[in-house]
Amino acid sequence: MVLASSSLKVMGEACNVISRDVNGVYGASSFLRNEERSNKLWEEVQFQSQKARNDNEKLNFDVSGEEDDIFGAAKVKSEAARLNVEKHDNVVPSKDDKNINSNSGIIINNPKRPTLNKNSNLDNVREYSTSSNGRDKNDDYDASNNNQSNNSTKIQMTSSSVPSSRLERLFHYGALAAGVGIGMAQQSLKHYAAGTKPESAQSLILSPKNIERMAKKFSRMRGAALKIGQLLSFQDSTVLPPGIREVLLRVQNSAHYMLPGQLEKVMRDQLGDNWRSNYFASFQDVPIAAASIGQVHRAVTKNLEPVVIKVQYPGVADSIDSDLSNLALLLTASRILPAGLFLDKTIDNARLELKWECDYIREAQSLIRFRELLKDDDVFKVPKVYNELSGQHVLTMEEMKGTEVIKGNWNQDTANWIATQIMRLSLTEIAKFKFMQTDPNWANFLYNEKTNKIELLDFGATRDYGDEFIKNYLNCLRASILKDRDLVELYSKKLGYLTGLESAAMTQAHIDSILVLGEPFSPADNHGKNFDFGNQTVTDRVRSNIGTMLNERLTPPPEETYSLHRKLSGVYLLCARLKAKIPGEQIFKDVIGTEIQ
Repeated sequence: MVLASSSLKVMGEACNVISRDVNGVYGASSFLRNEERSNKLWEEVQFQSQKARNDNEKLNFDVSGEEDDIFGAAKVKSEAARLNVEKHDNVVPSKDDKNINSNSGIIINNPKRPTLNKNSNLDNVREYSTSSNGRDKNDDYDASNNNQSNNSTKIQMTSSSVPSSRLERLFHYGALAAGVGIGMAQQSLKHYAAGTKPESAQSLILSPKNIERMAKKFSRMRGAALKIGQLLSFQDSTVLPPGIREVLLRVQNSAHYMLPGQLEKVMRDQLGDNWRSNYFASFQDVPIAAASIGQVHRAVTKNLEPVVIKVQYPGVADSIDSDLSNLALLLTASRILPAGLFLDKTIDNARLELKWECDYIREAQSLIRFRELLKDDDVFKVPKVYNELSGQHVLTMEEMKGTEVIKGNWNQDTANWIATQIMRLSLTEIAKFKFMQTDPNWANFLYNEKTNKIELLDFGATRDYGDEFIKNYLNCLRASILKDRDLVELYSKKLGYLTGLESAAMTQAHIDSILVLGEPFSPADNHGKNFDFGNQTVTDRVRSNIGTMLNERLTPPPEETYSLHRKLSGVYLLCARLKAKIPGEQIFKDVIGTEIQ
């Protein structure tokens, strides 16, 4: 039991929450204590408890030579007894029953006004549609097969208290570790009873109940847990086990927002006790979006200006380091991620980006900087920041009126134009600004049909890139479109992708992947014509090399490229989603140039 034994490090400090869970089971049946001991239901509970204790003494199942999980088996039996009590008397609600009601480029003149999809909310629940102006940061995004629907992804939103202190969050991670261990024990018992052996320890960890357990806990925790999910969700589907992909999808399609009391406390801390009457004509209490770091509300200022307000979850910023340490322990102990992902580097990158994204003052400065950089561009619009209504954990911005670029029924010319402009912006951020908004979420791009502008959102993950890195990176891109394998290898070594000690297979796989990624911009591939993202095999051919690179990579990629490549990958997939034909060769020539420098 790799996870069960390794998670003891977390459980050591979290034993109180486990004890509380056990006491909760006992307390849940307190209504029985006044019954006579001859009561059949009470006798059944006693019988189940005694049977669990007896089983503890007899159990000796083996999973890959690891320690027996006797505690887990006892918990399984105790849980069975509790469920049996609930089945006989519908007095004790389940823990999970809360909220059950619960210089522009190519411009197309006068693009056709799109027809938007509208879905009625037939159920009496609050739903968040990703076509709204406020978006969930973890919008449904399948980087593996581009299978997003044209229709809005409905996300049922529920409120729950955000664990805000480090100790409370540690308890939750400890409870998760214990719960996963219990789930493994339960699966082992099933195999033991059937006289079979599980396929692997991974199959025990990623059982249906454990997937459910992890998805619920990560959604409840927000912060680092959701951020790791976001980072991993942009990996190719073949890299991650199916169970992990299911957890990520479940987490992305959930949306928990904080309780009213927590919202009020954050707003008072940031804007003062009388924040409503002092600053707003109206404020929408139920958020329009809930994400990993915070939630988004609509409001109207005293000057009758429509705004959106990002409100950060309490405790998220202060618990980043401890959250990530606990997550790293759980993921490492489970051994369910390939070594070639270099989890330690992914965690370090997540730590850096989380701290950036939790700093709303930094995000406000990035918004202002991008507005200045794009002030002469007649295609893009960046929202205005209301500094007087913002703080470290609250950010108030002008409300954008556009529609997410993948949600409108655009004609193909409009889709081509949108994709062309977003690709142009991405290359400009690298080559000219050396400053990029690195969040790959498609929901960060809105198209406003009335103004014919693309509106940009979410600047929490913006970052600068050094001159030397940009020089080598651009030369590597230039070498790729020129089909010069030797130069691609040279600049890959300068960047730190390769050490020079790799196997021939690894070197070839890396260079092949770089050359494939350069095809949308390569004169040799396009001959002056538009590149058709709707009829391309770039993704499949890069995917074919992933196995080799994961198995034989000797060094993690450069730190700068974690976020940069997530963004570029998102843009490539967006172009494919729109089935866009773009003048990639001309864009590259205009923005980057083809001569090695």
